[in-house]
Amino acid sequence: MSTTTVRLAKDDEQILDRLAAAYGGRSNAIRQALHALSADLDRHAALEDFLAAWEEQAGPIDDEAVDAMAQRLGL
Repeated sequence: MSTTTVRLAKDDEQILDRLAAAYGGRSNAIRQALHALSADLDRHAALEDFLAAWEEQAGPIDDEAVDAMAQRLGL
């Protein structure tokens, strides 16, 4: 396992301390955060792929349709 040094602002250090209490230490909290960020990035890439395939099959996505869907779903 490697070691990485991270310089944190006071506010970020307070956030890390709060997360550390919930995740069993600072290292565990940072690992959890990395996994969560990676999962977010993967979901974003999958959504981009889905939208590109949708546009390829059905044509450009209509902004009005997106707005209507967002309202219907409460987004």
